[in-house]
Amino acid sequence: MKLISFFHQSGPSFGLVDGDKVFDLGVRMQGVCASLEQAIQSDVLDRFPAMLKGATADYTQDEIVFAPVLPNPPRIFCAGLNYLAHRREGNRPDTEVPAFFLRLPESQVGHLRPMVCPVESDQFDFEGEIAVIIGKGGRRIATEQAFDHVVGTTCYNDGSVRDWQLATSQWLPGKNFPSTGAFGPWMVTADELPPSQTTTLVTRLNGEEMQRTTTDLLTFSIPELISHISAFTALRPGDVIVTGTPGGVGLRRTPPLFMKDGDVVEVEVEGVGVLRNPVVKEKSR
Repeated sequence: MKLISFFHQSGPSFGLVDGDKVFDLGVRMQGVCASLEQAIQSDVLDRFPAMLKGATADYTQDEIVFAPVLPNPPRIFCAGLNYLAHRREGNRPDTEVPAFFLRLPESQVGHLRPMVCPVESDQFDFEGEIAVIIGKGGRRIATEQAFDHVVGTTCYNDGSVRDWQLATSQWLPGKNFPSTGAFGPWMVTADELPPSQTTTLVTRLNGEEMQRTTTDLLTFSIPELISHISAFTALRPGDVIVTGTPGGVGLRRTPPLFMKDGDVVEVEVEGVGVLRNPVVKEKSR
């Protein structure tokens, strides 16, 4: 299944996408769950196919506004420097443990929504990534069981305000300006796209390929990321793990290449689709 969160004139909701058709699950699940986060936490996703059998779609994709796949997830864990090519381009040493930072929900936008370069910077960089969403929580999850805890996979653009990110050793400020990251267009459930499958990731800026990799090149695999996080905190249903960006980021190009007003950035994940966002420059504080 391809599951989304969206806005319509009647308000926020969530649904299932089938081609261009959108089935409103928020209406159908009233009294049970009001959001995709709650649906995951209530473990009711397996009800949806039977519920929608023979149903008529409520909208087409051009009649809705895409929200981040999960507008308000419990936590967003982002792995840093998790591809060798990205570590090498930044002259970073090898590491025996993964590095993480957190993103805030308000730092994200949905598919087709503008990513915003803040007035405080002109160093707005793209970082195409693959994200997995936790469906079953747990503490101290073994790598051998980690994939059983993943409910779905999606695209992520970990947009980075580089001068703010690199001003100190703490990356959090440059990763959390409002509307600088993108999350979508939808989550593909694990029964349709197994998270263990080797997957291709591509980032394009104005149609030109900037990044390309496959998940078998991750320094720390998805099971290792899940196991490591769950050692220091219990994972919860709805938590998001963003797995890292490959080489080719704008900061490390000669000359550096940053996103600017009027650009269009795309992150494509094999088996998921394309997350596409225009870029705008914030006009005033």
